Order: sequence, then structure tokens, then C-alpha cells
Amino acid sequence: MQNRSGLARREFNKLLPALLFGAGQATAQSKPARMIIGFPVGGGVDAAARPVVAGLARSYPAGIIVESRPGATGRIAVEAVKNSPPDGSTMLFTPDFALTIFPHSYRRLGYDPVNDLSPVAMCGRTSLALCVGPMVPETVKRPADLVRWLKANPQFASFASTGPGGTPHFAGTMFARAADVALTHVPYKGGAPALQDIMGGQIALGFNPLSEALPQLKGGRVRVLATTGQQRSQFLPDVPTMIESGYKDVVTVTWMGVFMPARTPRAIVAAASAAINEVLATAAVRDAYAAVATEVAPSSPDSLAASLKADMAHWEPIVRASGFTAEE
Repeated sequence: MQNRSGLARREFNKLLPALLFGAGQATAQSKPARMIIGFPVGGGVDAAARPVVAGLARSYPAGIIVESRPGATGRIAVEAVKNSPPDGSTMLFTPDFALTIFPHSYRRLGYDPVNDLSPVAMCGRTSLALCVGPMVPETVKRPADLVRWLKANPQFASFASTGPGGTPHFAGTMFARAADVALTHVPYKGGAPALQDIMGGQIALGFNPLSEALPQLKGGRVRVLATTGQQRSQFLPDVPTMIESGYKDVVTVTWMGVFMPARTPRAIVAAASAAINEVLATAAVRDAYAAVATEVAPSSPDSLAASLKADMAHWEPIVRASGFTAEE
């Protein structure tokens, strides 16, 4: 069955150029495809997108290029793809929060994730790490220990996040609510400065992407008490989840995926999804993702659409309960 399945995928991928550039499509074969990314070159999202784009090159007769559109925490890129022709030549590579959290935190948003985009394929997913630094005593080994220490030392009850309105921000608010502890949110301009202050003892804790926390574990300047996935991370198999630690509602898995403009023909979307899944199965992508503590997560367009809707529903009450409204 596996051989036939692999053969079917390869044969289907041979059809991709014809589907993308065949008769009846507005895109000329001489026009390269674009993968638009809303975050800076060299950052985590860019690093996750580039090996996928490299692997897709053979499926696009005129080539495929990465186009960086940084700004507005990814919203500029989403709007650019939304407003592009639905002919398969333009794709978006985005983290989930721009589509799942922002609709609930912005009073006015220039796109509707469900109606303005066509899901193509999920690419990778990861969880967050509950990190503490030298401000927190070594005797604190588990989240429950941390809660007791925070309640006994309310002057230190603050948590760092990568910025206001992102997944780490709301992971912190979920933890505060589940643990019944007052935690002050301290937003930073990115994950690196947030983690730096945790390691420097300026702030007690934070929820950080695994890719940022893992390199610091060896030096002992940060400790990971738990992770936020449904199951233990393959990159930290000895660290329990928040669920195992008694906080069943502190669960969040972040993902990155590819989307096309709404009304892109379903055959084009399906062909691109098959090509992306083929690339995700390669050692080059698996190794690149493992280097940033991200699990490869192939999917169909329908399963990505279901994940999008489920996560939008998941975040709505959490954002509402936090009282947070994003600045324009």
C-alpha cells in the first residue's frame, strides 16, 4: 500500500505544473510563483518556510521565490495574499496566531481567515515551554511548586512574553487563571529579549517557544518546568506537560501552514498540498525543523481548515476573558 500511495503522490505531483499553469489559468508559465512571509528574513518563520520552498522548486516550472513582507506582526502578508489573483501563483506561509488569535484581539482586521484564504497544508507544529530562571529558587521543580512560590512572593509574580497579543501572552494568562494566581504580563519585543531577562534574573518566568528555550538548557541558566502540548515534546521527552502537571486547561500547540487566496480552484489547492506533503517527508525538511524544535505536520487542505476553525474557537473565550485589545 505504501508503494502505491507513494507512486500516486508522485504521479499527482507531475500534474501540478499543468494545474497551476495550464489552459484557462490567468498565470503565464513564465511567471514564478511566490511564497509570501510576513516576518523578517532569518527569523523562525522564515527559517521554517525556506526548506519547504526549496523542495517545491521542481514542482514549479518557472520557479518559486520567497517574498518577505514583514510588518504588523504578519498581517501585511496575509492581506497581500488575500488580494492576489486566485490562480495558484501566490501562497502565504504563516504562523497560526495571525489567523486564530488576531480575529479576536483586533477590533478591525483587514481579512477574514475563513472566507479570504484557502487552506493548503500545515507544515510544522511545536509547543511552548514554561521557563524559569535564577530568580526562582532551585527547589521549584514543578509548576505546582512555582505556583506556591509565586503566591508566597507576589512581588515577583510577573511573566515575560514575546509581545502583546501573541500565543505566549495568552499561555501566561491561561496559567494564571488555572493556577488562581495573579500574574502581571510584561511584553517584550521578541522572544530573545524576553528569555534574556528570565535568564538574567530580572523576571521570574515566561512561556517561550521550544526553539528559543532549548539552546539555553545546556548552560543551566533556564529551567523548563513543563511544556504546553497534548503530549510530551519529542525534543524534551523527560519534561512533563502542563496537563500532566495538573493544569489541564493550559494547552496550546502553535503551527505554521500554507494558504492561497480564497476561490483558488480546488484542483490547484489539492495539487499544491500534495507537493508540500511530499517535501515535508524529505530528510532535509525533517532535519531543518528538528533544529528549531518543530515537528513536521503534513495535512490535507480539509484538515488544515478544520484546525483553523477549531483553534479560532479555542482562542476566542481566552482572549475575551483576558480583556486584551490589540493596538492598531
